[in-house]
Amino acid sequence: MQAGLDEVFDRLVTLLCRYAPPLVVRSGGVAGKRDFQLWSEKDVTIDGRRRKEIYFAGAIVQKGYVGFYFMPVYTHPEQKALFASELLGLLKGKSCIHLKHLDAELAVHVENALARGFELYRERGWVE
Repeated sequence: MQAGLDEVFDRLVTLLCRYAPPLVVRSGGVAGKRDFQLWSEKDVTIDGRRRKEIYFAGAIVQKGYVGFYFMPVYTHPEQKALFASELLGLLKGKSCIHLKHLDAELAVHVENALARGFELYRERGWVE
């Protein structure tokens, strides 16, 4: 199972890397786990609170799945309505999609979500 999850993780990282730059890559946030994160390191004010950075998306290999964390659906819950049903069925909690496989069709849905989320962040001035 781990080899399959590593493939899913690697494919997700390939999709995420399209947004770096302008987003900044980070990893090593969780000891003993493969993870990849994208952050906007731009000073922004959200709901009256100043922030020096904001999380965009990331992936982490867990025991039985790859967690794809996608903050645009957390910061803007209405974005869930734009998700394909295939992604909505894998959404756990507010912003984590559990992936056990990533076929070509599902990868397209992830690509579309990333593009819409990035555009939303850009419209809000949260990313250059």
